[in-house]
Amino acid sequence: MTTLAQWVELHRLAVAGREPEIARDVGDRVARLWLRTSRFADVEALANATLTLGPDADALYNLGWAQTVIGQPRHALKSYEQALHLYREADDRGNEAAALNSIGLVHDVLGDREQALTYYQHALPIRREVGDRAGEATTLNNIGAVYDELGDRQQALTYYQQALPIRREVGDRAGEATTLNNIGHTYHGLGDRQQALTYYQHALPIRREVGDRAGEATTLNNIGNVYDELGDRQQALTYYQQALSIQRDVGDRAGEARTLNNIGLVHDELGDRQQALTYYQQALPIRQQVGDRVGEATTLNNIGAVYDVLGDREQALTYYQQALPIRQQVGDRVGEATTLNNIGLVYKELGDRQQALTYYQQALPIRREVGDRVGEAVTRYNIAMIHRDEGNLDKAIGELELVVELDRQVGHPDFASDTAMLEQLRQDRTARARINPLVSETAEHRVTTWIGKLKAKFNNSGTTA
Repeated sequence: MTTLAQWVELHRLAVAGREPEIARDVGDRVARLWLRTSRFADVEALANATLTLGPDADALYNLGWAQTVIGQPRHALKSYEQALHLYREADDRGNEAAALNSIGLVHDVLGDREQALTYYQHALPIRREVGDRAGEATTLNNIGAVYDELGDRQQALTYYQQALPIRREVGDRAGEATTLNNIGHTYHGLGDRQQALTYYQHALPIRREVGDRAGEATTLNNIGNVYDELGDRQQALTYYQQALSIQRDVGDRAGEARTLNNIGLVHDELGDRQQALTYYQQALPIRQQVGDRVGEATTLNNIGAVYDVLGDREQALTYYQQALPIRQQVGDRVGEATTLNNIGLVYKELGDRQQALTYYQQALPIRREVGDRVGEAVTRYNIAMIHRDEGNLDKAIGELELVVELDRQVGHPDFASDTAMLEQLRQDRTARARINPLVSETAEHRVTTWIGKLKAKFNNSGTTA
Protein backbone atom coordinates (compact mmCIF):
# COMPACT_ATOMS: atom_id res chain seq x y z
CA MET A 1 0.00 0.00 0.00
CA THR A 2 1.37 3.41 -0.98
CA THR A 3 2.08 5.60 2.07
CA LEU A 4 1.35 9.31 2.31
CA ALA A 5 5.07 10.04 2.26
CA GLN A 6 5.35 8.14 -1.03
CA TRP A 7 2.46 10.16 -2.54
CA VAL A 8 4.18 13.38 -1.47
CA GLU A 9 7.46 12.25 -3.03
CA LEU A 10 5.64 11.25 -6.20
CA HIS A 11 4.18 14.76 -6.41
CA ARG A 12 7.62 16.32 -5.94
CA LEU A 13 9.06 14.21 -8.72
CA ALA A 14 6.13 14.97 -11.05
CA VAL A 15 6.61 18.72 -10.55
CA ALA A 16 10.37 18.44 -11.02
CA GLY A 17 9.88 16.30 -14.14
CA ARG A 18 7.29 18.69 -15.60
CA GLU A 19 4.52 16.05 -15.64
CA PRO A 20 1.37 18.17 -15.05
CA GLU A 21 -1.17 15.35 -15.32
CA ILE A 22 0.52 13.30 -12.60
CA ALA A 23 1.27 16.33 -10.41
CA ARG A 24 -2.33 17.53 -10.53
CA ASP A 25 -3.86 14.15 -9.75
CA VAL A 26 -1.47 13.33 -6.92
CA GLY A 27 -1.45 16.90 -5.57
CA ASP A 28 -5.24 16.95 -5.29
CA ARG A 29 -5.32 13.59 -3.47
CA VAL A 30 -2.70 14.71 -0.94
CA ALA A 31 -4.18 18.19 -0.49
CA ARG A 32 -7.64 16.87 0.33
CA LEU A 33 -6.18 14.55 2.95
CA TRP A 34 -4.12 17.34 4.49
CA LEU A 35 -7.08 19.75 4.51
CA ARG A 36 -9.05 17.25 6.61
CA THR A 37 -6.21 17.20 9.15
CA SER A 38 -5.62 20.99 9.18
CA ARG A 39 -2.20 20.97 7.46
CA PHE A 40 -3.00 24.26 5.76
CA ALA A 41 0.53 25.60 5.26
CA ASP A 42 1.51 22.29 3.62
CA VAL A 43 -1.52 22.49 1.31
CA GLU A 44 -0.58 26.04 0.31
CA ALA A 45 2.96 24.93 -0.63
CA LEU A 46 1.70 21.82 -2.45
CA ALA A 47 -0.89 23.73 -4.50
CA ASN A 48 1.58 26.45 -5.43
CA ALA A 49 4.03 23.78 -6.62
CA THR A 50 1.32 22.21 -8.80
CA LEU A 51 0.43 25.62 -10.24
CA THR A 52 3.99 26.11 -11.50
CA LEU A 53 2.95 23.67 -14.25
CA GLY A 54 0.03 25.88 -15.33
CA PRO A 55 -3.53 26.70 -14.23
CA ASP A 56 -5.45 23.89 -12.51
CA ALA A 57 -8.92 24.28 -11.00
CA ASP A 58 -8.45 21.76 -8.18
CA ALA A 59 -5.08 23.18 -7.14
CA LEU A 60 -6.57 26.69 -7.11
CA TYR A 61 -9.55 25.49 -5.08
CA ASN A 62 -7.32 23.76 -2.50
CA LEU A 63 -5.08 26.83 -2.37
CA GLY A 64 -8.11 29.05 -1.70
CA TRP A 65 -9.21 26.78 1.14
CA ALA A 66 -5.77 26.95 2.78
CA GLN A 67 -5.51 30.73 2.27
CA THR A 68 -8.91 31.26 3.91
CA VAL A 69 -7.84 29.49 7.10
CA ILE A 70 -4.32 30.92 7.37
CA GLY A 71 -5.64 34.46 7.22
CA GLN A 72 -5.37 35.47 3.56
CA PRO A 73 -9.05 35.89 2.58
CA ARG A 74 -8.46 38.27 -0.32
CA HIS A 75 -5.89 35.92 -1.86
CA ALA A 76 -8.35 33.09 -1.26
CA LEU A 77 -11.06 35.00 -3.12
CA LYS A 78 -8.81 35.31 -6.19
CA SER A 79 -7.90 31.61 -6.07
CA TYR A 80 -11.53 30.52 -5.78
CA GLU A 81 -12.64 32.88 -8.56
CA GLN A 82 -10.01 31.45 -10.89
CA ALA A 83 -11.10 27.92 -9.95
CA LEU A 84 -14.74 28.86 -10.58
CA HIS A 85 -13.90 30.12 -14.06
CA LEU A 86 -12.09 26.87 -14.93
CA TYR A 87 -14.88 24.68 -13.52
CA ARG A 88 -17.45 26.57 -15.60
CA GLU A 89 -15.29 26.24 -18.70
CA ALA A 90 -15.22 22.47 -18.11
CA ASP A 91 -18.98 22.40 -17.39
CA ASP A 92 -18.18 20.79 -14.03
CA ARG A 93 -21.40 21.65 -12.19
CA GLY A 94 -20.54 19.91 -8.94
CA ASN A 95 -17.26 21.72 -8.47
CA GLU A 96 -18.81 24.96 -9.73
CA ALA A 97 -21.20 24.75 -6.76
CA ALA A 98 -18.30 23.97 -4.41
CA ALA A 99 -16.42 27.06 -5.61
CA LEU A 100 -19.54 29.26 -5.29
CA ASN A 101 -20.01 27.97 -1.73
CA SER A 102 -16.37 28.70 -0.87
CA ILE A 103 -16.52 32.21 -2.33
CA GLY A 104 -19.57 32.78 -0.12
CA LEU A 105 -17.55 31.60 2.87
CA VAL A 106 -14.77 34.10 2.14
CA HIS A 107 -17.28 36.95 1.86
CA ASP A 108 -18.66 35.83 5.23
CA VAL A 109 -15.14 35.93 6.73
CA LEU A 110 -14.73 39.45 5.29
CA GLY A 111 -17.99 40.51 6.97
CA ASP A 112 -20.10 40.88 3.80
CA ARG A 113 -23.09 38.77 4.90
CA GLU A 114 -25.40 39.69 2.04
CA GLN A 115 -22.80 38.79 -0.59
CA ALA A 116 -22.13 35.53 1.25
CA LEU A 117 -25.84 34.66 1.13
CA THR A 118 -25.97 35.47 -2.59
CA TYR A 119 -23.20 32.96 -3.37
CA TYR A 120 -24.66 30.29 -1.08
CA GLN A 121 -28.05 30.69 -2.72
CA HIS A 122 -26.42 30.23 -6.15
CA ALA A 123 -24.63 27.10 -4.91
CA LEU A 124 -27.57 25.39 -3.20
CA PRO A 125 -29.80 24.62 -6.24
CA ILE A 126 -26.79 23.34 -8.22
CA ARG A 127 -25.85 20.98 -5.40
CA ARG A 128 -29.42 19.68 -5.35
CA GLU A 129 -29.48 19.42 -9.15
CA VAL A 130 -26.35 17.21 -9.26
CA GLY A 131 -27.42 15.15 -6.24
CA ASP A 132 -24.51 16.28 -4.06
CA ARG A 133 -26.12 15.60 -0.67
CA ALA A 134 -22.94 16.26 1.32
CA GLY A 135 -22.42 19.57 -0.49
CA GLU A 136 -26.08 20.49 -0.03
CA ALA A 137 -25.67 20.03 3.73
CA THR A 138 -22.50 22.14 3.71
CA THR A 139 -24.27 25.04 2.01
CA LEU A 140 -27.34 24.74 4.27
CA ASN A 141 -24.97 24.86 7.25
CA ASN A 142 -23.22 27.94 5.87
CA ILE A 143 -26.49 29.77 5.25
CA GLY A 144 -27.39 29.01 8.86
CA ALA A 145 -24.08 30.51 10.00
CA VAL A 146 -24.82 33.78 8.18
CA TYR A 147 -28.24 34.07 9.80
CA ASP A 148 -26.65 33.37 13.18
CA GLU A 149 -24.14 36.18 12.61
CA LEU A 150 -26.97 38.49 11.53
CA GLY A 151 -28.71 37.75 14.83
CA ASP A 152 -31.61 35.72 13.35
CA ARG A 153 -31.14 32.70 15.61
CA GLN A 154 -34.36 30.91 14.75
CA GLN A 155 -33.65 31.10 11.02
CA ALA A 156 -30.14 29.83 11.71
CA LEU A 157 -31.52 26.83 13.61
CA THR A 158 -33.91 26.09 10.75
CA TYR A 159 -31.01 25.75 8.30
CA TYR A 160 -28.79 23.81 10.73
CA GLN A 161 -31.61 21.37 11.43
CA GLN A 162 -31.95 20.76 7.68
CA ALA A 163 -28.19 20.20 7.35
CA LEU A 164 -27.66 17.86 10.33
CA PRO A 165 -29.73 14.84 9.24
CA ILE A 166 -28.24 14.99 5.73
CA ARG A 167 -24.73 14.98 7.15
CA ARG A 168 -25.59 11.97 9.28
CA GLU A 169 -27.29 10.23 6.35
CA VAL A 170 -24.19 10.52 4.10
CA GLY A 171 -21.76 9.68 6.92
CA ASP A 172 -20.05 13.09 6.87
CA ARG A 173 -18.66 12.96 10.41
CA ALA A 174 -16.56 16.12 10.07
CA GLY A 175 -19.56 18.02 8.72
CA GLU A 176 -21.80 16.60 11.44
CA ALA A 177 -19.40 17.97 14.06
CA THR A 178 -19.36 21.38 12.36
CA THR A 179 -23.15 21.62 12.43
CA LEU A 180 -23.38 20.36 16.04
CA ASN A 181 -20.84 23.05 16.97
CA ASN A 182 -22.85 25.70 15.13
CA ILE A 183 -26.14 24.70 16.76
CA GLY A 184 -24.33 25.04 20.09
CA HIS A 185 -23.18 28.51 19.07
CA THR A 186 -26.75 29.51 18.23
CA TYR A 187 -28.11 28.30 21.56
CA HIS A 188 -25.28 30.20 23.22
CA GLY A 189 -26.45 33.34 21.41
CA LEU A 190 -29.99 32.67 22.65
CA GLY A 191 -28.68 32.58 26.23
CA ASP A 192 -29.17 28.82 26.73
CA ARG A 193 -25.68 27.93 27.93
CA GLN A 194 -26.42 24.39 29.07
CA GLN A 195 -27.89 23.49 25.70
CA ALA A 196 -24.88 25.12 24.03
CA LEU A 197 -22.48 23.01 26.13
CA THR A 198 -24.41 19.86 25.25
CA TYR A 199 -23.96 20.47 21.52
CA TYR A 200 -20.30 21.50 21.87
CA GLN A 201 -19.59 18.36 23.87
CA HIS A 202 -21.19 16.23 21.15
CA ALA A 203 -19.06 17.99 18.51
CA LEU A 204 -15.67 17.85 20.26
CA PRO A 205 -15.02 14.06 20.27
CA ILE A 206 -16.10 13.79 16.62
CA ARG A 207 -13.67 16.55 15.63
CA ARG A 208 -10.91 14.69 17.45
CA GLU A 209 -11.95 11.37 15.90
CA VAL A 210 -11.71 12.73 12.32
CA GLY A 211 -8.50 14.68 12.99
CA ASP A 212 -10.06 18.11 12.36
CA ARG A 213 -7.55 20.08 14.42
CA ALA A 214 -8.79 23.53 13.40
CA GLY A 215 -12.37 22.49 14.16
CA GLU A 216 -11.31 21.01 17.49
CA ALA A 217 -9.75 24.35 18.42
CA THR A 218 -12.93 26.20 17.43
CA THR A 219 -15.06 24.01 19.69
CA LEU A 220 -12.57 24.25 22.57
CA ASN A 221 -12.72 28.03 22.19
CA ASN A 222 -16.53 27.94 22.23
CA ILE A 223 -16.63 25.79 25.36
CA GLY A 224 -14.28 28.33 26.94
CA ASN A 225 -16.77 31.07 26.07
CA VAL A 226 -19.56 29.26 27.91
CA TYR A 227 -17.49 28.66 31.04
CA ASP A 228 -16.44 32.31 30.97
CA GLU A 229 -20.07 33.44 30.93
CA LEU A 230 -20.92 30.95 33.70
CA GLY A 231 -18.27 32.70 35.80
CA ASP A 232 -15.72 29.84 35.81
CA ARG A 233 -12.76 31.88 34.55
CA GLN A 234 -10.05 29.30 35.24
CA GLN A 235 -11.93 26.61 33.34
CA ALA A 236 -12.42 29.09 30.49
CA LEU A 237 -8.68 29.82 30.39
CA THR A 238 -7.92 26.09 30.31
CA TYR A 239 -10.04 25.63 27.19
CA TYR A 240 -8.74 28.80 25.53
CA GLN A 241 -5.12 27.80 26.06
CA GLN A 242 -5.75 24.37 24.53
CA ALA A 243 -7.38 26.09 21.54
CA LEU A 244 -4.58 28.64 21.12
CA SER A 245 -1.89 25.98 21.02
CA ILE A 246 -3.70 24.08 18.24
CA GLN A 247 -4.46 27.24 16.25
CA ARG A 248 -0.81 28.26 16.25
CA ASP A 249 0.22 24.71 15.36
CA VAL A 250 -2.06 24.55 12.28
CA GLY A 251 -1.55 28.17 11.23
CA ASP A 252 -5.14 29.28 11.87
CA ARG A 253 -4.44 33.02 12.19
CA ALA A 254 -8.07 34.10 12.38
CA GLY A 255 -8.73 31.51 15.10
CA GLU A 256 -5.57 32.53 16.95
CA ALA A 257 -6.75 36.15 17.05
CA ARG A 258 -10.20 35.09 18.25
CA THR A 259 -8.70 33.10 21.12
CA LEU A 260 -6.20 35.84 22.05
CA ASN A 261 -9.16 38.21 22.27
CA ASN A 262 -11.04 35.78 24.49
CA ILE A 263 -8.08 35.27 26.82
CA GLY A 264 -7.87 39.05 27.09
CA LEU A 265 -11.54 39.11 28.02
CA VAL A 266 -10.99 36.65 30.88
CA HIS A 267 -8.08 38.68 32.26
CA ASP A 268 -10.28 41.77 31.98
CA GLU A 269 -13.02 40.06 34.01
CA LEU A 270 -10.41 38.92 36.58
CA GLY A 271 -9.43 42.57 37.04
CA ASP A 272 -6.02 42.38 35.35
CA ARG A 273 -6.58 45.22 32.87
CA GLN A 274 -2.99 45.52 31.66
CA GLN A 275 -2.81 41.81 30.87
CA ALA A 276 -6.14 42.13 29.07
CA LEU A 277 -4.79 44.99 26.96
CA THR A 278 -1.70 42.93 26.13
CA TYR A 279 -3.85 40.13 24.68
CA TYR A 280 -6.23 42.49 22.87
CA GLN A 281 -3.29 44.32 21.32
CA GLN A 282 -1.90 41.00 20.06
CA ALA A 283 -5.29 40.11 18.59
CA LEU A 284 -6.10 43.42 16.88
CA PRO A 285 -3.34 43.55 14.22
CA ILE A 286 -3.94 39.89 13.30
CA ARG A 287 -7.65 40.57 12.82
CA GLN A 288 -6.86 43.59 10.68
CA GLN A 289 -4.26 41.63 8.69
CA VAL A 290 -6.60 38.71 7.90
CA GLY A 291 -9.52 41.00 7.03
CA ASP A 292 -11.70 39.85 9.93
CA ARG A 293 -13.85 43.00 10.18
CA VAL A 294 -16.28 41.49 12.67
CA GLY A 295 -13.42 40.39 14.92
CA GLU A 296 -11.64 43.72 14.52
CA ALA A 297 -14.74 45.53 15.81
CA THR A 298 -15.02 43.09 18.73
CA THR A 299 -11.45 43.75 19.83
CA LEU A 300 -11.80 47.53 19.36
CA ASN A 301 -14.90 47.37 21.56
CA ASN A 302 -13.05 45.34 24.19
CA ILE A 303 -10.10 47.76 24.28
CA GLY A 304 -12.63 50.57 24.74
CA ALA A 305 -14.13 48.69 27.68
CA VAL A 306 -10.72 48.41 29.38
CA TYR A 307 -10.05 52.13 29.03
CA ASP A 308 -13.51 52.81 30.43
CA VAL A 309 -12.76 50.73 33.54
CA LEU A 310 -9.37 52.46 33.86
CA GLY A 311 -11.23 55.79 33.94
CA ASP A 312 -10.06 57.09 30.56
CA ARG A 313 -13.53 57.89 29.17
CA GLU A 314 -12.33 59.78 26.09
CA GLN A 315 -10.06 56.94 25.02
CA ALA A 316 -12.92 54.50 25.62
CA LEU A 317 -15.23 56.55 23.38
CA THR A 318 -12.53 56.68 20.68
CA TYR A 319 -12.35 52.89 20.50
CA TYR A 320 -16.13 52.40 20.71
CA GLN A 321 -16.65 54.93 17.93
CA GLN A 322 -14.19 53.00 15.74
CA ALA A 323 -16.03 49.75 16.49
CA LEU A 324 -19.61 50.96 15.95
CA PRO A 325 -19.50 51.82 12.20
CA ILE A 326 -17.71 48.55 11.42
CA ARG A 327 -20.41 46.59 13.24
CA GLN A 328 -23.12 48.49 11.40
CA GLN A 329 -21.34 48.04 8.05
CA VAL A 330 -20.95 44.26 8.38
CA GLY A 331 -24.46 43.72 9.75
CA ASP A 332 -23.31 42.53 13.18
CA ARG A 333 -26.53 43.43 14.99
CA VAL A 334 -25.56 41.74 18.25
CA GLY A 335 -22.22 43.56 18.33
CA GLU A 336 -23.83 46.86 17.32
CA ALA A 337 -26.15 46.65 20.33
CA THR A 338 -23.21 45.84 22.62
CA THR A 339 -21.26 48.90 21.48
CA LEU A 340 -24.30 51.18 21.67
CA ASN A 341 -24.85 49.97 25.23
CA ASN A 342 -21.19 50.57 26.08
CA ILE A 343 -21.24 54.11 24.68
CA GLY A 344 -24.29 54.70 26.87
CA LEU A 345 -22.30 53.56 29.90
CA VAL A 346 -19.53 56.05 29.16
CA TYR A 347 -21.98 58.95 28.87
CA LYS A 348 -23.58 57.91 32.17
CA GLU A 349 -20.16 57.94 33.83
CA LEU A 350 -19.54 61.39 32.32
CA GLY A 351 -22.79 62.55 33.97
CA ASP A 352 -24.80 62.92 30.75
CA ARG A 353 -27.81 60.73 31.62
CA GLN A 354 -29.95 61.78 28.70
CA GLN A 355 -27.25 60.94 26.17
CA ALA A 356 -26.72 57.63 27.97
CA LEU A 357 -30.44 56.88 27.78
CA THR A 358 -30.45 57.70 24.06
CA TYR A 359 -27.79 55.05 23.37
CA TYR A 360 -29.44 52.47 25.64
CA GLN A 361 -32.73 53.00 23.85
CA GLN A 362 -31.01 52.38 20.51
CA ALA A 363 -29.44 49.18 21.86
CA LEU A 364 -32.57 47.70 23.47
CA PRO A 365 -34.77 47.08 20.39
CA ILE A 366 -31.83 45.48 18.57
CA ARG A 367 -31.22 43.11 21.49
CA ARG A 368 -34.89 42.17 21.55
CA GLU A 369 -34.97 41.77 17.76
CA VAL A 370 -32.05 39.32 17.71
CA GLY A 371 -33.26 37.37 20.74
CA ASP A 372 -30.27 38.31 22.92
CA ARG A 373 -31.93 37.87 26.32
CA VAL A 374 -28.68 38.24 28.26
CA GLY A 375 -27.91 41.52 26.47
CA GLU A 376 -31.50 42.71 26.86
CA ALA A 377 -31.23 42.18 30.63
CA VAL A 378 -27.99 44.19 30.74
CA THR A 379 -29.43 47.14 28.81
CA ARG A 380 -32.70 47.12 30.76
CA TYR A 381 -30.68 47.16 33.99
CA ASN A 382 -28.74 50.17 32.73
CA ILE A 383 -31.96 51.96 31.81
CA ALA A 384 -33.35 51.15 35.26
CA MET A 385 -30.32 52.75 36.91
CA ILE A 386 -30.85 55.96 34.89
CA HIS A 387 -34.50 56.10 36.04
CA ARG A 388 -33.41 55.43 39.63
CA ASP A 389 -30.81 58.19 39.54
CA GLU A 390 -33.44 60.59 38.19
CA GLY A 391 -35.87 59.62 40.96
CA ASN A 392 -38.31 57.71 38.70
CA LEU A 393 -38.63 54.66 40.93
CA ASP A 394 -41.74 53.27 39.26
CA LYS A 395 -39.98 53.17 35.86
CA ALA A 396 -36.82 51.74 37.43
CA ILE A 397 -38.80 48.99 39.17
CA GLY A 398 -40.69 48.19 35.97
CA GLU A 399 -37.43 47.66 34.10
CA LEU A 400 -35.87 45.64 36.92
CA GLU A 401 -38.86 43.31 37.07
CA LEU A 402 -38.19 42.49 33.41
CA VAL A 403 -34.46 42.11 34.15
CA VAL A 404 -35.08 39.58 36.92
CA GLU A 405 -37.45 37.55 34.72
CA LEU A 406 -34.84 37.51 31.91
CA ASP A 407 -32.15 36.47 34.42
CA ARG A 408 -34.39 33.62 35.55
CA GLN A 409 -35.03 32.46 31.98
CA VAL A 410 -31.34 32.25 31.03
CA GLY A 411 -29.91 31.21 34.40
CA HIS A 412 -27.88 34.40 34.65
CA PRO A 413 -25.34 34.57 37.52
CA ASP A 414 -26.58 38.10 38.38
CA PHE A 415 -30.08 36.82 39.23
CA ALA A 416 -29.55 37.13 43.00
CA SER A 417 -27.94 40.60 42.90
CA ASP A 418 -30.54 41.95 40.44
CA THR A 419 -33.35 40.57 42.62
CA ALA A 420 -31.78 42.27 45.65
CA MET A 421 -31.63 45.58 43.76
CA LEU A 422 -35.30 45.23 42.79
CA GLU A 423 -36.31 44.61 46.41
CA GLN A 424 -34.21 47.59 47.54
CA LEU A 425 -35.96 49.91 45.10
CA ARG A 426 -39.36 48.61 46.16
CA GLN A 427 -38.45 49.37 49.77
CA ASP A 428 -37.21 52.83 48.77
CA ARG A 429 -40.49 53.52 47.01
CA THR A 430 -42.49 52.40 50.04
CA ALA A 431 -40.35 54.53 52.34
CA ARG A 432 -40.74 57.56 50.07
CA ALA A 433 -44.52 57.14 50.06
CA ARG A 434 -44.59 56.98 53.89
CA ILE A 435 -42.51 60.13 54.22
CA ASN A 436 -44.71 62.15 51.89
CA PRO A 437 -47.67 60.34 50.31
CA LEU A 438 -48.43 63.42 48.21
CA VAL A 439 -45.19 63.26 46.20
CA SER A 440 -44.95 59.55 45.36
CA GLU A 441 -44.90 58.73 41.67
CA THR A 442 -48.11 56.75 42.06
CA ALA A 443 -49.80 59.72 43.72
CA GLU A 444 -48.55 62.03 40.98
CA HIS A 445 -50.03 59.70 38.36
CA ARG A 446 -53.36 59.57 40.18
CA VAL A 447 -53.51 63.35 40.50
CA THR A 448 -52.85 63.74 36.77
CA THR A 449 -55.56 61.19 35.97
CA TRP A 450 -58.09 62.80 38.33
CA ILE A 451 -57.43 66.31 36.97
CA GLY A 452 -58.00 65.03 33.43
CA LYS A 453 -61.20 63.28 34.47
CA LEU A 454 -62.57 66.37 36.25
CA LYS A 455 -61.69 68.71 33.37
CA ALA A 456 -63.49 66.40 30.93
CA LYS A 457 -66.53 66.32 33.22
CA PHE A 458 -66.71 70.09 33.52
CA ASN A 459 -66.13 70.60 29.80
CA ASN A 460 -68.95 68.20 28.97
CA SER A 461 -71.35 70.02 31.33
CA GLY A 462 -70.41 73.44 30.02
CA THR A 463 -69.10 74.53 33.43
CA THR A 464 -65.72 76.23 33.79
CA ALA A 465 -63.57 74.80 36.55
